Amino acid sequence: MTFPDLPFARLSLAARGFVLLALCIAALADKDEDMSLALIAIGATWVVVQLAEFRPGVSTAFATTFDAVVVGLVCGITVGDSLTVLAALAVPPFTAGLYRGALGVALAMSAQLVALLATAFLGYDGLGAEQAIGVFTWGVTGLGLGLIATFLHSAIERSADPLAPYHYAQTLLRQLIDLSGGLSSGLDPNALGGAIISTARDELPIATLVLYVPRGDGLTPLVEKHLDGESADCEDVALEAWARGENVVTGRSFAIPLDDAAVVAGVLSDRLDPGRLDLAGRIRRLQRRLAPSAVHLDTALLFASFRDAATAEERRRLAREMHDGVAQEIASLGYLVDALAAQPGSPEQADRIALLRDRVSHVVGEVRQSVLTLRTSIGENESLGAAISSIARNLSEVSGVPIQVTLEEHTTRLRPEVEAELFRITQEAMNNAIKHAQASVIDVHCRVHAPRAVITVSDDGRGMQQARSDSHGLEIMRERAMLIGGRLSIDPVHGGGLMVTVAVGADLEPDVHLEHDTEEKKVKA
Repeated sequence: MTFPDLPFARLSLAARGFVLLALCIAALADKDEDMSLALIAIGATWVVVQLAEFRPGVSTAFATTFDAVVVGLVCGITVGDSLTVLAALAVPPFTAGLYRGALGVALAMSAQLVALLATAFLGYDGLGAEQAIGVFTWGVTGLGLGLIATFLHSAIERSADPLAPYHYAQTLLRQLIDLSGGLSSGLDPNALGGAIISTARDELPIATLVLYVPRGDGLTPLVEKHLDGESADCEDVALEAWARGENVVTGRSFAIPLDDAAVVAGVLSDRLDPGRLDLAGRIRRLQRRLAPSAVHLDTALLFASFRDAATAEERRRLAREMHDGVAQEIASLGYLVDALAAQPGSPEQADRIALLRDRVSHVVGEVRQSVLTLRTSIGENESLGAAISSIARNLSEVSGVPIQVTLEEHTTRLRPEVEAELFRITQEAMNNAIKHAQASVIDVHCRVHAPRAVITVSDDGRGMQQARSDSHGLEIMRERAMLIGGRLSIDPVHGGGLMVTVAVGADLEPDVHLEHDTEEKKVKA
């Protein structure tokens, strides 16, 4: 093994220089000639070793061991006359730890102690009590500094290796694959959130109960339950508990933070007296009872976030490959067809070339639309309705089919993975209406009141057709709905056409009026 990088050499130079300077000052103060000679020998050795460290190809094992042996010999010779020079024993383990880790520390400690004790026993017939205490003190100091150097060795090597994050990610992913089969509660955030709500309902007589999870700088509802038929706003008390990191009780409202994973907030039934109920005590007991469930939920949310990040990256990669590969090849084919069309051999051949040119143009349009579909996603600062409106405008421009989008959105956002799946389902429904239904107009209605949402896509096209063997659009839409615990339905429209509906959470009835901060608007694409 050879000396690898300059950071280790620079740290060892600083350590040797500092210790040598301190010992020289002590020697001058004591006017100790024996100590001065010892320091000259140690200093010369360190200069030679330090110069070797800055040169590639020098063996670290040989250099660090040589350093330790020389320091041990010098300390063994002078230990009977000067104890101050024993401070040099702290340096070789530190420098060896920088270069070779724990193994280097062990070898350096062994080499210098063997050299010191052998020299001392040959020259002084052993060590006195004072000398033994000095050797032990500086030996332990060297061992401690060597362990610190071992940590620095690992940290510097990790930071210098560009593949280190990937190796670490591989280890974590393998552990996740091994552990996922043993997760008794599964990794479905909705199911785990429902279990937390059920546990809280068993402990407290409530009228409203909502489980919030963090999203950005705020909270978004994951699961909610209303037992008295009326919903109550728990967001303010939930935000207070989340910010303070402790239980909050305000009148009949309460909120319980579950570490950083979630906040359980609710309102007691107005038929109960919070004072007689000992609400604070029951909330503390409930918090302890929910602690394991909070770990389960946090794990599921982290897994969902990782899955969404990996999916988004894969979609972007496919879009790049299609744009730079398939799209460019088809465009080149179009240029070749144009060249053939310029000099047709016969009228029949000209007609066939024209037909081929139309087909190539159609395929180019399909590829461009696929690239657009893959690249479009919901931004962190963009709502679900805004993302649907954006893709609707793009699809309408490409296809020429007018798409009208109606938005009724509450300011509170859905969870990112729920928004992503709803967006993809809506996108696929609009694509199907354009490609297969031959619709002349498409209506999209998006209603979001987290954690509930209902989106409908209706058209005036040909209705449900016989499914092709190579078509998996409806199956994929149903799978996406199942991933977020939603429901997908496809119904015929009176007068012709289809209506695709996807809903998550409790159904929003047509006569439900959203609150004053609901945004309602129509976008004509």
